[in-house]
Amino acid sequence: MLWKTVLGLGLLALVAAMLYVRLTPVDARAYAVDPETVKTPGFSGHVLLRPGGDIEPVTYAMSSETLAARLEAIILATPRTERIAGALEDGMATYVTRSALWGFPDVATVKIIEVEGGSALRIFSRLRYGSMDMGVNRARVEGWLSQL
Repeated sequence: MLWKTVLGLGLLALVAAMLYVRLTPVDARAYAVDPETVKTPGFSGHVLLRPGGDIEPVTYAMSSETLAARLEAIILATPRTERIAGALEDGMATYVTRSALWGFPDVATVKIIEVEGGSALRIFSRLRYGSMDMGVNRARVEGWLSQL
């Protein structure tokens, strides 16, 4: 009978952990940081698109308004993704994408700037829990970029 109690408590703890991860809101104020100036975290669960970052930015030969509209549509078409702060048409926005099974939140802050010849992006995407994401954030950002 002891093993049934232990198993029951283990399952209860697992369900509680899943609910906590999935239902705990992400504080937009804590995550809406400027991708151009944010300090690189000391763990691998992030990707930074900016000069000298993990991905080098490119110039898009379009206005910032056009780039914002296109990228916003791409980001919000990503499954389980929602905007939690800002507005890309105003220059900067923060989004949360949750994993399918557990609902782990990854947070991406996107900034659009005017540069010579058009517009450019700065993106800081990172996990909220843990320190390693197995390349998920990088793959998501590269997927967004490939659709532009």
